[in-house]
Amino acid sequence: MDKKIIENIKSIISSNKKIILIPHSSPDADALGSCLALFHFFKNDHSVSIISPNKYTDILNFLPGSENITVYESEKEKSDDLFDNAEIIFTLDFNSLGRAKNVSHRISKSSANVIMIDHHENPDDYADFMISNPKMSSTSEMIYDFISILNSDKIDYDIATCLYAGIVADTGSFRFPSTTSKTLLVGSKLVDHGVDVTYIFEKLHNNFQFNRLKLLGTTINNFKRVDDLPVLYTLLSDEDQKSSNFKKGDSEGFVNFGLSVEGIICSVLFIEKKEDELIKISFRSKGDFKVNIFATRYFNGGGHIHAAGGISKLSLIDTEKKFICDIKQYLKEYYD
Repeated sequence: MDKKIIENIKSIISSNKKIILIPHSSPDADALGSCLALFHFFKNDHSVSIISPNKYTDILNFLPGSENITVYESEKEKSDDLFDNAEIIFTLDFNSLGRAKNVSHRISKSSANVIMIDHHENPDDYADFMISNPKMSSTSEMIYDFISILNSDKIDYDIATCLYAGIVADTGSFRFPSTTSKTLLVGSKLVDHGVDVTYIFEKLHNNFQFNRLKLLGTTINNFKRVDDLPVLYTLLSDEDQKSSNFKKGDSEGFVNFGLSVEGIICSVLFIEKKEDELIKISFRSKGDFKVNIFATRYFNGGGHIHAAGGISKLSLIDTEKKFICDIKQYLKEYYD
């Protein structure tokens, strides 16, 4: 981490400040884990709040301190008051204001110092202080380094649990290529702080309700292959979701099942969002197949080399047709 930036941040937080921590919209374990770890780190010396742009999956309520999260879409008045008085805003696990959705305007118009900590590629230039490293496994690993530089003695069970959950989630339990020897070392140090490895794994992964299990069955049953190409995709229509009483977070990780098939290098999940009049898309890949470039080029998205997201304003059927056409063209370039 840039020593000059860290020194500047140290100076800013040297006295009591009103701090807001913000994850990206529909935050995952890495985003919330990062926010909650900093919440615990700052809470005794500053007035600190977490504002999530929207509701997140109940699965993550096991994270210590999650009861302190304010949800902007349902607590707008409280959130606006916090923004009006904020002196420092941390944006965590996203590097484009668009990822903050309904709070992006509050960030851009705020007079507070904005500090970005993130591990995605191609960051936008919106923050006063930017800590960006796409080579890191997760924002949680970056927060570990950040806290260690500021005051490693403050790392306790709560901070360690939040960070470990974020790292495990974003590395696929230390399976993804972003996992380095340092990532494993950080995980080991967090376990030394009392992290219950089995408990976190159970909470993150063995958390299916019966309806979610049925939804997984539908997702797998809907998988299709693009001709003889190494690409699988699946679709969840609005009807599919209603029949399984779909809740936010229920489809988390489903896209990865396509990559478990021998010879497949790309797996895609399309989820129809009728209320928002769009199709939400999740891309996963392995090897040197870069889904972030594909997502950016064709579906107004982006992300990591092996994990990206996008959207389509077309119908589910038309989105499927567009995807098949686009992926064939992209694969032609890939093999050429």
